[in-house]
Amino acid sequence: MRKRVFFIHGWGGGPEEGWRPWLKERLEAKVFTVINLSMPDTDYPRMNEWVETLSGAVGEPDKDCFFVGHSLGCITILRYLESLPKGKKVGGALLVAAFTQDLGINEIKNFFIKDINWEKIKKHCDNFTVLLSDNDHYVPITYGDIFKEKLNAKIIIEHDLGHFNGDDVTTELPPILDAFSQLAK
Repeated sequence: MRKRVFFIHGWGGGPEEGWRPWLKERLEAKVFTVINLSMPDTDYPRMNEWVETLSGAVGEPDKDCFFVGHSLGCITILRYLESLPKGKKVGGALLVAAFTQDLGINEIKNFFIKDINWEKIKKHCDNFTVLLSDNDHYVPITYGDIFKEKLNAKIIIEHDLGHFNGDDVTTELPPILDAFSQLAK
């Protein structure tokens, strides 16, 4: 069975922006099946709708199921993992520009109404890599410490890549491909 990879973009983003099309092409060449999701109502996202969209796309999760999230897409992955029934495990998750609080942004506060259930998440996935940048204007690299402590995540700090979107990066981002390749081997 081919490994499946689900891309979940961030707040205000879309599946065809930035590095996602490039990464999709690279992973498909490595014999992954890539599902580049378009999340609903990206300017005013609702956690339940985003988790339902991800859940519907995944169907039956298994060890050959991987995730690549960017920004708000990362907390969507964590909330999805919280929702899985007992005994379900996925292969791993690459969390790019990941955070654990609302960052003072009203439009995303509903993703953080309840505390993150780290123990439940670890029961469904024990393979996390978090990719952060030392000059991200939204997400400080100190979030890496939280993911390392709570999920035993591998933390990678890149230099001068901002929030990994928009003018911060090009459409080709080898550090993301490298991080995912290590995660999914």
